[in-house]
Amino acid sequence: MNIVEVLNNRQRKEFLDIVEIIYKGDSNYARPLDVEIEGIFDSKNNSFFSHGEACRWILQDENGKTIGRIAAFINEKKAHSFDQPTGGCGFFECVNDKNAAFLLFDTAKSWLLERGMQAMDGPVNFGENDNHWGLLVDGFIPQGYGMPYHRKYYREFFESYGFKVFFEQYSYHLDLRKKFPERFWKIAKWVAKKPGFSFEHFTYKNQEKYIQDLISIYNDAWKFHDNFSPIDPEDIRKIAREGKGVIEEEFIWFAYFEGKPIAFFVAMPDINQILNKMNGKFNLWNKLKFLYYLKTKTITRGRISIMGVVPKYQRSGIESAIFWHMDKIMKNKPHYKEMELSWVGDFNPKMISIYESVGGVRMKTHYTYRCLFDSKIPFKRTPIIPLENRGDKANRKNV
Repeated sequence: MNIVEVLNNRQRKEFLDIVEIIYKGDSNYARPLDVEIEGIFDSKNNSFFSHGEACRWILQDENGKTIGRIAAFINEKKAHSFDQPTGGCGFFECVNDKNAAFLLFDTAKSWLLERGMQAMDGPVNFGENDNHWGLLVDGFIPQGYGMPYHRKYYREFFESYGFKVFFEQYSYHLDLRKKFPERFWKIAKWVAKKPGFSFEHFTYKNQEKYIQDLISIYNDAWKFHDNFSPIDPEDIRKIAREGKGVIEEEFIWFAYFEGKPIAFFVAMPDINQILNKMNGKFNLWNKLKFLYYLKTKTITRGRISIMGVVPKYQRSGIESAIFWHMDKIMKNKPHYKEMELSWVGDFNPKMISIYESVGGVRMKTHYTYRCLFDSKIPFKRTPIIPLENRGDKANRKNV
């Protein structure tokens, strides 16, 4: 077997097309757009190259046939925030051959070791963790856009190599045809009509205002998480630009108290229901097909990709009020039957409780693994976020 670094167009094509071999005949798999994957490895397109680096490889058998792939990357903003300097590996695909898988893992490990890393997480993304993050281990059904799908045998490859579960990621599904629990609605209506609170959805007309509001909430809500780093405004602007025409303005909500942004909620149409017909290509013909399927309401699922509430207003029912407003919108969009709530880590019991309180059913589990290069070092899982975080106790009386 031969490891080849991806440097030219032919190798890039092999890196992308290996999924056709791995997932042949699997109707649950939706191939991401090639331009999306290529964009992750393009320093002009991916802002993470401003504070990191990445490399990728394909694996060929003795006949020169590509049988696997992997990428490795270092995010300098986070690599040194752990007990051991930690890089990542991702976009792993491989035929059912443990030796081939281990050679791919060894390649990523060696590259990271050369750059001073002492551990690697995987499979992860060279980007934010809302996309291409984690290994699917339970719920081998169609994934929401951005959530990875894998072969069942991958789990054994990772764990036998020495990867251990760093944290678990849960995706909940909400049947929009069912009524929300009555207790939930009572809280939602009470909060939604409480003096001082207001709610509004995103509009492109005022997109910069909402981008700044999102950043303000995110930085406040996530500052108590381990390894927190502020969000880059340009990354949000890029998502807004690229999503125009697909993003539903009424799927993105903000909550305010006396005009100050305190919470946001972001849901997206699940375009995997269209991408599974396009084989990763976005040529002119497929662009026309995409528009056709979009107009004919082929998409029946949405995915809630992220929610954030500043600490002072957490556990005050503000999330319920946002769902209350969202429910009214969904009643005008009856072609949407289901909403995926993803992903929430096992380290975040507060958000798990919210998902379950609205009637969400846990349907899929992904694992984020960590491999310590020195097996003598004690392994630590991601710490649980306390239900009472540092911002709650002092501020609860003011809510």
